[in-house]
Order: sequence, then structure tokens, then C-alpha cells
Amino acid sequence: MLLPGLTSAWLPFHAGGVVGFIATFLLLHGLPLPPPPASQDPRAVGDPPGASRSPALYGVAPAGSADEDAGEARALYERVRILCWVMTAPGNLETKARHVRATWARHCNVALFMSSEPDESFPAVGLPVQEGRQQLYWKTIRAFQYVHRHHLGQADWFLKADDDTFVVVANLRWLLAGQAPERPVYFGKRFKPFVKQGYMSGGAGYVLSKEALRRFVAAFASRACSHTSAVEDVALGQCLEKVGVEAGDSRDTRGRETFHPFPPETHLTDKFSQSFWYRSYCYYPIVEGPQCCSDLAVSFHYVSGEQLYALEYLTHRLRPYGYRPRYRPPGHPPAPNATLP
Repeated sequence: MLLPGLTSAWLPFHAGGVVGFIATFLLLHGLPLPPPPASQDPRAVGDPPGASRSPALYGVAPAGSADEDAGEARALYERVRILCWVMTAPGNLETKARHVRATWARHCNVALFMSSEPDESFPAVGLPVQEGRQQLYWKTIRAFQYVHRHHLGQADWFLKADDDTFVVVANLRWLLAGQAPERPVYFGKRFKPFVKQGYMSGGAGYVLSKEALRRFVAAFASRACSHTSAVEDVALGQCLEKVGVEAGDSRDTRGRETFHPFPPETHLTDKFSQSFWYRSYCYYPIVEGPQCCSDLAVSFHYVSGEQLYALEYLTHRLRPYGYRPRYRPPGHPPAPNATLP
């Protein structure tokens, strides 16, 4: 039974893929971009008129019970502080964003929903941007500027996700536990074209260290970076490479991917054709079937509202009786550039 206001995730999946590919192709072949509105000066770091102020939601540390010890999860919650900001729109608050708010966003230390209009009851931040695919990078720039201005001291890592992305925040904390937030680095699903070191898929979500966030915001204040494209993830990756932010390896200790640009069933059961764009984009070799994904997977994209609740249950409540987790890595991944087994 469908929840009110929810539709299939496959139509936006196919449409989004086609539109994104065409936009990237045109970008790389010299199509001039329309000039931004005069009010959209990329150097601006303050809050222009109309921007909301800090409608943040704050998570609660994991609590154990008589039959389950959440001590390690609680320790990571306190030590690896993650701010999650979710890209959404006024028309998506009740159809998509509310399901994110009710599920995985509760596990972030701080959660913000970034829209083009303020909504105090949700709550959502009203950024001074327009809606539409051509505005995605502007919204990303403004969102990170807002986070830097109002919440820099409340987190060490800063995650961007869409309102149809599912994130296992506890697994993200494990991934980041061995990393220093003062190191200029970001993690996500790594793609390889258009940027020398690769860039992170926008749909799968990506997380910036505190130093990476500082450098990104400073680059727009100094004009080292500018709004070069509507293709958000590519443009952000180009800017971060320019200011010395490393594209990190987010695979687990067995070399399995943790960030995923499609729903779980796509990675688990589909066979990607040789001509499918995904094969030429992936930075690391594609693995299909049950070994596609880490046991400590972090994210999946194109997830419907119903699936958000199902994945929340499967990741936080369902347990097979009598078994311990088969994959029990150390408290953090190997050091950068370590050899994977």
C-alpha cells in the first residue's frame, strides 16, 4: 500500500539519468551557461534577505537495552560528529523529505533540510536560490555557505544527501572514525570522468571533512572557484580538486563499495549492460550480485518513501537469531593508501 503522496522511484531514476548525462555532455563540449542572477554572487557567505536562521534538528545518541549493547555506537556518535543536510524543495517536504526526517536523519548529530523557501513548521532552511535542475549547484554552494556560517562548530563532518537517499549514519561514522576532520578530504561513490582525481556522485551522497568545507567556502569568497556548471557533483569535484581536497577511498577493508547511486535491488540483482554509462563512470571495478555492497554500506539512492521505512527497520531492528555479524572489522578502516586484502 502506497503512502500518501508517494510514487514509483523508477521514473525519476531513468529521467534523471538521461537529463544528467545530456547536461554533462553539453557542459564538456562548450555549451555556454546562462549568467547567474546578479544577486547570486558566489562570494557571499552571509544570509541574504529571506534566508532562514538555523532551523536545525538534533539527533539523540544511540541507547542500549537489556539485550543489546549500543556502547560502541554511542561512543562513535559522540566522537564522530556528523551534520547531515538534505537537498529538498517546497513541493517535496511532505512527499519525500518528511520520510527522511522520520527515518535516517534522526541518527545525525545535526540535520538540516535545504529548500528555496523557509518553512518553520517542518523546519526547512530557505536559501536564496530558485528551484530546478539548473539550480542544483547554486543550492549546494549556498547550503555549504550556510552550514559553515551557522554550524561549523557543531560537527566535524558534513554530509550532503538528496531527499530520496537512504543513509546508514552509524556505518558512515565507522568509515570516518579513522580519519582526521582537519585533513582536506571527502568521501562518496567515486566516479572517474571529468575530474583528474575523480569526483563523488551527488545522488549517493558525499561527506566533507571540516577542512574540506572550510576550503570550499573560502574558494568562493576568494573567487578561486565559481559557478561553472549546473552539474552539481562534477562542478563541486572540480572545485575541491583545485583547492587541494583529496577524493578519498570509501571502500571497506575487503574492497567493497559503501556508497551506492542506485537502490539496493539494482546493485544486488541487475546486470549492467556494457553500454550503460555507469560502467565507464565507476572509479573502481564494478561487482554485481550479492558481493556488490559492503556489509557496512553507507548509502543508496532513488529510494522511495516506503523503502526508507523498510531499510530503517532492516538496518536498525531486524536481527537473525543466534548469529553474530559475519563482518566485524576493526573500529576504523585501514589508513589511507593501505593495501586492501
